[in-house]
Amino acid sequence: MSKPRCFATIDMKEINCRFKYDNIEMLTLNIKYPIINTYNNPCAKEKINNQICMQVDEYFKYASNTLYNQAIDTYKDSLKNDFPFRGYEAYMTYTITYNDNCFLSLYSDKYEFTGGAHGNTIRTSNTWELCTGENIYLYRFFKPDTDYTRMVTQEMTAQAGENLKENPLIYFDEYKDLIIKNFNPNSFYMSPKGIIIYYQQYDIAPYSTGIVEFTIPYEEIEWFPSC
Repeated sequence: MSKPRCFATIDMKEINCRFKYDNIEMLTLNIKYPIINTYNNPCAKEKINNQICMQVDEYFKYASNTLYNQAIDTYKDSLKNDFPFRGYEAYMTYTITYNDNCFLSLYSDKYEFTGGAHGNTIRTSNTWELCTGENIYLYRFFKPDTDYTRMVTQEMTAQAGENLKENPLIYFDEYKDLIIKNFNPNSFYMSPKGIIIYYQQYDIAPYSTGIVEFTIPYEEIEWFPSC
């Protein structure tokens, strides 16, 4: 009997749509998402793909309704007030960060431009066991009863202090308090080097810094979820 495969194969799909009103382009929508295939694990494959498809469907409905109608309102205001209108843009892109040892991890960035000086990006992420299709949560990477929140926030604060030596303007002045206040245990993904914990734009740093990431090396965790 052959040994089960411990990684997934991935096909990327793309959705491109342009929404018009009054023969003017209101919204450009682009979604790039993965289709997962797990060998010998049809139930796991179905669970993971269903979750990804739900996320894609939810964003498509949000963009084609909420953002589209918002763009129409902005367009009508531009006609009344005689100022230029620039069409809205919405992008959702998935990035695979880890696909090995029976684990799959990824994040998706949702970028939206709705006028103003620049657009904004929101990141979400998921990690799964490929043998079961179950979601893996951050606490699973630490020994039971470990105060992992305290451990990782201390590590991130130390890394931030080192980063400031190279770039004194990279974070807000109160970054230490913000690292603790805005810590979200769902904002993580796996990478070959360790667990990446991230903060959204403006959580602990100005827009110019972007989404902030910290790497917690696996050797510091001293624990690894088993599949």
